[in-house]
Amino acid sequence: METDYNPMELSSNTGFEEDPEYKDIEGTDVKDMRLEAEAVVNDVLFAVSNMFVSKNLPCAEAVAYINVETRERNRYCLELTEAGLRVVGYAFDQADDGLQTAYHETVYSLLDSLSPAYREAFGNALLQRLEALKRDGQS
Repeated sequence: METDYNPMELSSNTGFEEDPEYKDIEGTDVKDMRLEAEAVVNDVLFAVSNMFVSKNLPCAEAVAYINVETRERNRYCLELTEAGLRVVGYAFDQADDGLQTAYHETVYSLLDSLSPAYREAFGNALLQRLEALKRDGQS
């Protein structure tokens, strides 16, 4: 099986640790949705064509927007809130208040519903990881 992603190369460092803009957040109970959105992007970027936190739509404590392009070349604007993730537009940086779409608890669930190629890439990455664990256990 072929995959564009090596699950052994995941980095837990998002680069925000040194950014002074985020220094005050550490140690508080407040969830900053921009940080959550960056974590979401880092988690699944391997399985989509393009994904990034919007710089044109407002991010705040309670909401952030993520642009994603699936491997099928479909573009979506996602809203991230405490309720979860949902599609709010069918183009980058497009948030249509009138669009009523279901919330998903996880980005995996949302992308699974939108992109068969995501599902395949995720499955391939999981299989590769399991095979690596099996090899490590046999050594």
